[in-house]
Amino acid sequence: MKILDGKKVSQDIKDEIKILVDQLKIKNKRPPHLAAILVGNDGASLTYVSSKVKACNQVGFKSSLFKFDEKITENELLKHIETLNLDKEIDGFIVQLPLPKQIDEEKVLLSISPEKDVDGFHPLNFGKMALEMDSFIPATPFGIIELLNRYQINTKGKHCVVLGRSQIVGRPISILMSQKIKSGNATVTLAHSQTKNLQNIIKTADIIISALGIPEFIKPEMVKRGSIIIDVGITRVEDTSNQKGYSIKGDVDFEKVFPICSYITPVPGGVGPMTIAMLLKNTLRARNLLL
Repeated sequence: MKILDGKKVSQDIKDEIKILVDQLKIKNKRPPHLAAILVGNDGASLTYVSSKVKACNQVGFKSSLFKFDEKITENELLKHIETLNLDKEIDGFIVQLPLPKQIDEEKVLLSISPEKDVDGFHPLNFGKMALEMDSFIPATPFGIIELLNRYQINTKGKHCVVLGRSQIVGRPISILMSQKIKSGNATVTLAHSQTKNLQNIIKTADIIISALGIPEFIKPEMVKRGSIIIDVGITRVEDTSNQKGYSIKGDVDFEKVFPICSYITPVPGGVGPMTIAMLLKNTLRARNLLL
């Protein structure tokens, strides 16, 4: 069994990006500029956006954070988005989800220019991805593919079971894993809350990609020996023994499953760091710099 170290791989990617950015600066050209819109004071969102800003600083990107009160109206937010769409100094930007109830998330995502949609959530980018055309790929699925690439894991002809059908992770990774790409060419089963005989299906998987958000859902008796496990889940679980008062758990019962599988991502330190690294890579693409 082997750990798929997303923290290390993401740092490798950031080092590679920094080299390109340094080359730009030597030529007196502006570095890539990533902006983020944050509405309200959700703790998890604040932490995630702070991580993105920190990552930008590490690679030499310019970053901007636009914070708005949770009472902002939908029209006011859409006006701010249009301002970023028209700003030629900003290469890409994200709108941190979730948004307050008075704002239609779908309308907001549609309002982002596809050319600056470094989250890869716009239908135009999602559709191009599905058709194997050049596009921004959602950062978490992109990170999973890159992690498999960097560890040179053969996925051709393998049975991949994806747990969860969200537009952010489950659906896009199920599409990517089946495509004619490196770390693709798998036979994919997309399972969800209405799937019957779920445990039996998981047991047949050569590759399990879980994005359920149910802590330690996957137990050792559900896993085939030698399988590859990508744990996307990340949940705060109350833990009085921890100084913070909580522990971070993935979808997989890591300690018990670890001896059975051939490769596994830890939580934290697996897919999470890769998500931020691939957001930076998408911003490079938006700046017309490919890595």
